[in-house]
Amino acid sequence: MPTYRCVIEYDGTAFHGWQFQRDVPSVCRAVESALSLLFAEPVKVSVAGRTDTGVHACGQVISFRSERVFPIERLARALNANLADGVSARDAAIVADDFSARHDARSRTYEYLILNRATPSATLARSTHHVWIPIDAQLFARAADDLLGKHDFIAFCGVLPDRGGTVRTVRAVDLAISGERARVRIVGDGFLHRMVRICVGTLVEIATGQRAGDDIPRIVQSRDRRQAGYTAPASGLHLAGVRYDDFDSYRPALGWEFPGPSGP
Repeated sequence: MPTYRCVIEYDGTAFHGWQFQRDVPSVCRAVESALSLLFAEPVKVSVAGRTDTGVHACGQVISFRSERVFPIERLARALNANLADGVSARDAAIVADDFSARHDARSRTYEYLILNRATPSATLARSTHHVWIPIDAQLFARAADDLLGKHDFIAFCGVLPDRGGTVRTVRAVDLAISGERARVRIVGDGFLHRMVRICVGTLVEIATGQRAGDDIPRIVQSRDRRQAGYTAPASGLHLAGVRYDDFDSYRPALGWEFPGPSGP
């Protein structure tokens, strides 16, 4: 029974997150329905990141097993012919039998896109967050350093996890700005519910002068969600890539490239 790995992209605007829900559209439901039709049997997938309602992905990774051997060179194209609007497969491979998209992931990279100008954009509203106050990159960078490392991020959590605690490790946080476009990239082993969006909201408040630049250590120590910043809108958040020992699905959100090193 082969194990398949696919890289999935989606515009999360019309979906109620990744997680399967019977009565509302979810990305999981769209993917599993298309795979079940394609393989002529029920297919359940493992996923690298369970994104929330309205969150996008350009580097989501799934894995699944099937009794059927499907020609791997045709799988992505055949899957795209059956997927719902707003979801696509960009890569497919047969991998080791015990591969799990979720459990074998070494890190996940999220990118948060901001339109930093006085007026909003009708064409970018589905995929960015409009911030009208100019962002100070130096203030942002100094505050972002305080998020790095292993911490209890309960103050940056929307809904507490059922198990596993609230300690997470953040490996990198950086800001790139080109004209009116800004990208926040956060790399970590894993993230709590809405953690990336709350971190971004807090950093934006600091970088726009609405919060003290050294406030993050105090927030972490408080263990109180009310002490952190606003939850940045889902529209700007993109799961850009998942790294494994021998594979990385990273792709820049919206194809936005910035001067300097690229990739997570």
